[in-house]
Amino acid sequence: MANKIYPDAAAALDGLLHDGMTIAAGGFGLCGIPERLIDAIVASGVKDLTVASNNAGIDNEGLGKLLRTRQIKKMISSYVGENKEFERQYLSGELEVEFCPQGTLAERMRAGGAGIPGFYTKTGVGTKVAEGKEVKSFDGEDYILERGIRADLAIIKGWKADESGNLIFRKTARNFNAPAATSGKICVAEVEEIVPVGSLDPDTIHLPGIYVKRLILGSPYDKKIEFRTVRQREAA
Repeated sequence: MANKIYPDAAAALDGLLHDGMTIAAGGFGLCGIPERLIDAIVASGVKDLTVASNNAGIDNEGLGKLLRTRQIKKMISSYVGENKEFERQYLSGELEVEFCPQGTLAERMRAGGAGIPGFYTKTGVGTKVAEGKEVKSFDGEDYILERGIRADLAIIKGWKADESGNLIFRKTARNFNAPAATSGKICVAEVEEIVPVGSLDPDTIHLPGIYVKRLILGSPYDKKIEFRTVRQREAA
């Protein structure tokens, strides 16, 4: 069995990065984002990236770090959220943005990973999302053609993996990490724990190791919070 475990993120990405590449990044908000791998991409200085991800993190966290350093040329996303730098770059014309409905984005990644070049969906019909796309009628209803996403590289974050790359996601982190992983020509994963082969119940595995080519242990992690809300303490 080939050794998939690398000592750190920089080593795991060695030889994989180049200017102008497309990266599929897992995560949902700040949950399940590949923090160590993003930091290594920032440090590499690679530029003109196209990144497909649910969102671009927040200012100075997650993919927001790559926006700050101007390494991303285009975002394929479903949500801008509270990232002010994302908003500023888009409105000023510094960043190309392809908005994609959330379910459609997940399916575009899944389709790319399954070797499906395109599919038809009703989502976005009659809106700006449909502009420039082929429209086809099925049973008297219009559908638009969406292309599958096939990335040069997928970067994902998991909870637990065995040494062969079989991987388990935890709760919300499962949302975009699995389809992002399959859409990449090569997938690099960071996880919180690596266990020996045979330690994981096969029925609990969310992503088979065949998809994961390189693996790092990213722990320990600090839990980032997008919105910190508090309420006034009630009087005794």
